Amino acid sequence: MSYGDAYQRLSKYRRNDLKGKKLDWENRPELYKEYPPHLERLMLNKPQTTGGKALYNLLLERRSHRHFLNNNVQAEHLSQVLWAIQGITLKTEHHQFRASPSAGALYPVETYCVINRVEGFKPGVYYFQIPNHSLILLKKGSYGQELASAALGQTMMKDAAFNLVWSAVIERSKWKYDQRAYRYIYLDAGHIAQNAALAALSCGLSSCQVGAFFDSEVDSILNLDGEKEFSIYMTAIGTPAKYR
Repeated sequence: MSYGDAYQRLSKYRRNDLKGKKLDWENRPELYKEYPPHLERLMLNKPQTTGGKALYNLLLERRSHRHFLNNNVQAEHLSQVLWAIQGITLKTEHHQFRASPSAGALYPVETYCVINRVEGFKPGVYYFQIPNHSLILLKKGSYGQELASAALGQTMMKDAAFNLVWSAVIERSKWKYDQRAYRYIYLDAGHIAQNAALAALSCGLSSCQVGAFFDSEVDSILNLDGEKEFSIYMTAIGTPAKYR
């Protein structure tokens, strides 16, 4: 049996498997990552939460673009896309609801931004800090070419204004769902990527989702260990050039 077939079979739910299962609340993983306070933090523009293009028009217009103009995009557009994918939409006493759904509200998917050309931001690798809608600069420099190489030579990662890279902190989901967690993280990432595509389009940008990449190479760009946290999905976003 292949790895894929075994994964599908072993991660199935069966009624007897769920009996008597209890959650270990004292050891629940933290919902947010923490980075050292000395790292540079950049506040994002306040996102627009009303108006915008009609949803059905965006759905009709959505296409995957692989060719981008080499121009800067506005900082408010980066902010808008990030808010649309995982921004907090409602705060209550015990919960912070986000723009994309997550199984069990565990939010195992983290967002990193590899910026090539965004007004007001240096090229580099950033971490999206959701609670205060900001970016933490992890690595300065142009990583678009390196990301393109890791994505099996897909040059759009170099040409895009910015790339979103999603990782999974798997223990957040395994704490409740055990091996089923691996199914849920990819579903979560799919929800997030669709929001990214529609939000980019609403800003006059286009995107292309990327699932083909050398995992360890992308992990290295983000400084991930590849086990407790690992890359799972990417999206290139920029101003679309004409189809070739």
